[in-house]
Amino acid sequence: MVLKSTSASDISVYQVSGTNVARSLPDWIAKKRRRNLKNDLEYQNRVELIQDFEFSEASNKIKISPDGESAMATGTYKPQIHVYDFANLSLKFERHTDSENVDFLILSDDWTKSVHLQNDRSIQFQNKGGLHYTTRIPKFGRSLAYNKINCDLYVGASGDELYRLNLEQGRFLNPFKLDTEGVNHVSTNDTNGLIAVGLEENVVEFWDPRARSRVSKLHLENQFDSSPFQVTATSFRDDGLNFACGTSSGYSYLYDLRSQEPSIVKDQGYGYEIKKIIWLDNVGTENKILTCDKRIAKIWDRIDGKAYASMEPNVDINDIEHIPGTGMFFTANEGIPMHTYYIPNLGPSPRWCSFLDSITEELEEKPSDSVYSNYRFITKDDVKKLNLAHLVGSNVLRAYMHGYFINTELYDKVSLIANPNAYQDEREREIRRKIEKERESRIRTSGAVKKASIKINRSLADKISQKRGDSAAEKVLTDDRFKEMFEDEDFQVDEDAYDYKQLNPVKSAKETDEGAAKRIRALTAAEESDEERIAMRENRGQQSSSEDESSDEEDEEEKQALTKKDEKRIQRQLKAIERKKKERNAADKFMNEMHVGATDTDDLDVKKVTFDEQVREMEGKEKEKRPDDSIIHRTHFGEAELTFVPSKGKPKQRKPRRSDSDDEDEQEGREDRGRTKPRFDGRRRASKNVFRGM
Repeated sequence: MVLKSTSASDISVYQVSGTNVARSLPDWIAKKRRRNLKNDLEYQNRVELIQDFEFSEASNKIKISPDGESAMATGTYKPQIHVYDFANLSLKFERHTDSENVDFLILSDDWTKSVHLQNDRSIQFQNKGGLHYTTRIPKFGRSLAYNKINCDLYVGASGDELYRLNLEQGRFLNPFKLDTEGVNHVSTNDTNGLIAVGLEENVVEFWDPRARSRVSKLHLENQFDSSPFQVTATSFRDDGLNFACGTSSGYSYLYDLRSQEPSIVKDQGYGYEIKKIIWLDNVGTENKILTCDKRIAKIWDRIDGKAYASMEPNVDINDIEHIPGTGMFFTANEGIPMHTYYIPNLGPSPRWCSFLDSITEELEEKPSDSVYSNYRFITKDDVKKLNLAHLVGSNVLRAYMHGYFINTELYDKVSLIANPNAYQDEREREIRRKIEKERESRIRTSGAVKKASIKINRSLADKISQKRGDSAAEKVLTDDRFKEMFEDEDFQVDEDAYDYKQLNPVKSAKETDEGAAKRIRALTAAEESDEERIAMRENRGQQSSSEDESSDEEDEEEKQALTKKDEKRIQRQLKAIERKKKERNAADKFMNEMHVGATDTDDLDVKKVTFDEQVREMEGKEKEKRPDDSIIHRTHFGEAELTFVPSKGKPKQRKPRRSDSDDEDEQEGREDRGRTKPRFDGRRRASKNVFRGM
């Protein structure tokens, strides 16, 4: 078991519950196998400060009862109210409401009496039995404040009035008329009864409930940010003289009520509106104050503004509450679980969870802890090495990103079976590392250090030294971030791999051993003549191999002298020569076919025949082909005009009609005449009009 912790300037902040709890479990474990975890000793010994300290969707507000024995929180979805009993460290009960809660106050010393401001303009009074009474206000409410002296409940709304509801008389009193509209926050001073109203403009109005009039008006000015802002939070200190307010631009102002100039202006740093300000009195240190926005809650010194500690959950903060006299804080946030933070330097843990003082240091998280303390992440290569490929898809291996999650105990057993000498090998590697560190610490030249440290990727080190110098290369080799790239074999660069060739498509002659033979370029005329001579000599040697034995011996010696690289180069160049010859022959053949009159005047001397004579001869041939007296005129654009005299054609001879008296045998013998008598004579007609065919 470990506790999530952060430390700044030797101040430890422990996160007891929330999204980053001590033992984080995957969602698929928490939902499906929660019952099986009851037999897990580590899960049984987990730190769960308050049982069911969460809401279905998000939490809005949280407050501690004045007696410090219980906590009340509101959240959604559905809108509900939770009350937690610290004595039993569990949820006491939950109630559902019709509308979502905006703000609430605990009126009694315990949780039994409370008032809730809803987002449907209603105000609900809750008691021990449930809903006691409901009333409504004209405008949508934003903030609540209660004056214990005269039992007035102040309701800040979106209008220009501060509503007053007297709980002793049970009726609304005349509201306080404000100069501007929009009340963001209301707070009261328990010492002198002064009321502070933070408005949408950069103004804070102070009212005296005894005189029912405005006492003063405070205008906030910010020389660091000239953009308009609103007052979103106000707070009085118990001494009655110090006042603090926060703005929508993320600045906090601290005032002494005897002066209009702020004693200090603190920037929260994120630019979000300040949600709450808490004066941390009766704690282990003095002069501390807490300011909170939706991103972070900061504790700092109100005298010099120096940061003391901070609490930053993974989700947005809606509200924060401090248990007086202790170092514990509760936060209501957008996540499902509510967060609990404990700062031992501010004070001890509450008496209902005093065990935290003894276990915080023991359970503090170490940097080497994995994401899930009881699960280990392995890659696909590890699965093959451990022979676990048959378990892929089962519940033993849970697929995640580019690998799998496996139980730590199961992984230890499987790795021991796969490699029984793993411990001994790791021990030898550790001894070897220590010996190499001792050797590196000795005095030696830079070149010796460089050679000793380079085990792989020597070409990469040479490139770095050529481009940036030996000093820069030595820094890279000795840097902890990059030295494993030249020592560990897993970082070996494969220059024959396809990906490497795609990233490095061209190499210079200095980088390759083959030199110019590997470069692809066109051959010059001199090289072509040399290659033709070499090819002719080889062909001649092959033809006369049976006649001249001495020439065969010379050719064999020459072939043996040629290396494989030279043979490949020669074959490649010979193919290029043959390809060029084929292209040249094809071009000559094409030019001969395109020559004028090459197809019609094979036997004619083209040089002695003019173009005019060829045109006249072509026209005469066309005239002989035409049987009529038509004339064709051709233009130099290739157009032709045909002139002719039309003539009457011979009239068509009609075939005589046969009479019905002709003999049928005679009609069948005449093949030149067509059929005139319908084939369907004597048959039943499809038409209803029988007289049509008579």
